Amino acid sequence: MPEVTIKYKSSKTLKVLKALSEYLDFSFPASPSKSKKNTIINGVHIIPGDSTVDISEMEKIFTGKKIDAKKLRERSWQRNK
Repeated sequence: MPEVTIKYKSSKTLKVLKALSEYLDFSFPASPSKSKKNTIINGVHIIPGDSTVDISEMEKIFTGKKIDAKKLRERSWQRNK
């Protein structure tokens, strides 16, 4: 079955498309999150994080190191000019 991606800005457009789908015999994907997986912003592919990842193994790396999350972010995101 061919697929088409329709981008819209207003939630009213979605309501109209759903109403038209009854008459024109087309369907929407089962989960709207599928379309969000391929999000591209300024040429960068955005991949959603996986909340099921077990980070307990990383705990022993960072425990007792006195690492402050704020300082770590500031040092990590420095641009080299």
